[in-house]
Amino acid sequence: MDQAAARRRLSALLAEIDSSSATLLAEHGDPGELSHIDQHSAEAATDLSEVEREETVRTIVAGQRQEVLAALARLDAGTYGVCVECGQPLPEERLDARPEAARCVNCQHDLEMAR
Repeated sequence: MDQAAARRRLSALLAEIDSSSATLLAEHGDPGELSHIDQHSAEAATDLSEVEREETVRTIVAGQRQEVLAALARLDAGTYGVCVECGQPLPEERLDARPEAARCVNCQHDLEMAR
């Protein structure tokens, strides 16, 4: 993948993530604000569970945003498309599927298994 195409894809992905974050915030408000939950309701546990789910989604979206920003930084540094662990070039197919990928499939698998 050429550098210009990679930058376009990553920038579009970042814009999509930012749009999703804005939509989540508009639909559900500040995740730290619990005053909208009726503390005397029989459904309080369900309401809190929903808040926890929303916070989990926000955390995942924030993590995805950080991955894209890191990929843009690697692009600027000239290291985009190279595994940050083993230094091997990332296959074109990997970058097509996940333009923000920082690791080759093997190194990513090892990282996930270590968690």
